[in-house]
Amino acid sequence: MAKIDRLNGCSDWIDLSVVERERTPRRLMGLGIRLHLAGLSLSNTVRELERFGVERSRKAVHDWVQKADLQPATDTTPNHISLDETVIRIDDHQYWLYAAVDPETNKILHIRLFSTTTTALTERFLRELPEKHDVEDAVFLVDGAQHLQTALRRHGHRFRYEKHGNRNAVERIFREIKRRTSSFSNCFSHVKPSTAESWLQAFAVWQNATN
Repeated sequence: MAKIDRLNGCSDWIDLSVVERERTPRRLMGLGIRLHLAGLSLSNTVRELERFGVERSRKAVHDWVQKADLQPATDTTPNHISLDETVIRIDDHQYWLYAAVDPETNKILHIRLFSTTTTALTERFLRELPEKHDVEDAVFLVDGAQHLQTALRRHGHRFRYEKHGNRNAVERIFREIKRRTSSFSNCFSHVKPSTAESWLQAFAVWQNATN
């Protein structure tokens, strides 16, 4: 992403009213959050803010992202939903990232991080999805994972096996997340799973806002 795009983007999707007693101007907090989610490490984000006369620590920027409590928008009615999971590492432990993506808009509908992958957890994810979006008539696009198909069948959702095509929408999201987390050692090292999930949800909001 060009530097000018990172600096001039809109921050309307960031609600900083929850960040109280913060000495940094809100427009620069919004800039810091946006730069970090757009691809800068915490260290590089701090250096960019210094150009505006703001000296803050990496932890301060990290805390801004957490306190903003960004969540993907709700109340959409997708025709298709790409559903998949992938492994995310936090220190030396594996976690499973579930994501549902609208392949027609490339927007992330729902994203969750679990300590393992089972049919029961997939069903939990599927119970949460209709609380956020109207998915009754949607066709889910999945790979050959049997627990995904079993969970969808139990919940009465229509689904179709699709190896490529529209299901690539969720694969592109996973590739970008893995690229980011592998290059940013300060993202998913020495953090709680809930903190990592909060960052992932914030990333989803940025991805949707800039898509």
